[in-house]
Amino acid sequence: MAITLSRAQVRRVDELAIERYRIPGIILMENAARNAADLIRATYGNDGRAVIFAGPGNNGGDGCVIARHLHNAGWTVRFLITATKDRFTPDTRVNFDIIQAMGLAVTIAPTAEPQTAFARSIESGEVVIDALLGTGFRGEVRSPTAELIQAINAAPRCGLVAVDVPSGLDCDTGEPSNATIRADLTITFVANKRGFLQPTAADYVGRVEVADIGAPRELIAEIVASPI
Repeated sequence: MAITLSRAQVRRVDELAIERYRIPGIILMENAARNAADLIRATYGNDGRAVIFAGPGNNGGDGCVIARHLHNAGWTVRFLITATKDRFTPDTRVNFDIIQAMGLAVTIAPTAEPQTAFARSIESGEVVIDALLGTGFRGEVRSPTAELIQAINAAPRCGLVAVDVPSGLDCDTGEPSNATIRADLTITFVANKRGFLQPTAADYVGRVEVADIGAPRELIAEIVASPI
């Protein structure tokens, strides 16, 4: 039977995979995002074009790994990150440095004008990948990310893929915020999230696929049984 997890349970899976099983967080990120890239290719083909929007947190790090694997598979990739390097999480910085060294088309845009201009450049044949905000999000999306999400939703595209959770959606309650990505496909990690099953989430998550992060199955079973 398919399982669902809360925000706290997913966080606990990550923590124990790192602490108890000594799996570095960057390996979990690599596993998750590589599997996500495979699902994107399975959905949209082996020769595509992607536009990736990433934030400075680990969700943006997932976007960096996806960019690398899509590029290596023959896709044309454009990539925007919404903060300067001093705000990146450590694992995001490592993976961003890799795609920059590879010569991918990367834009660092911490302000509204270049962000929305980039969103307006999306073409109908491109797959848009949302890696802006992760499962930790709750409340309201702040400017300029709110305006960026609205511009992404309004853009022509081949498809819109959310990484782990559509940015702006509360993964526990399924409630959209003031600006929420309307995904065609959500590739979520470890397990489906409780909020995705709520009627309020239906217009935002699209089809949901679960990608493995490489955490031991015994750990996931333990967390499923946990009352968190």
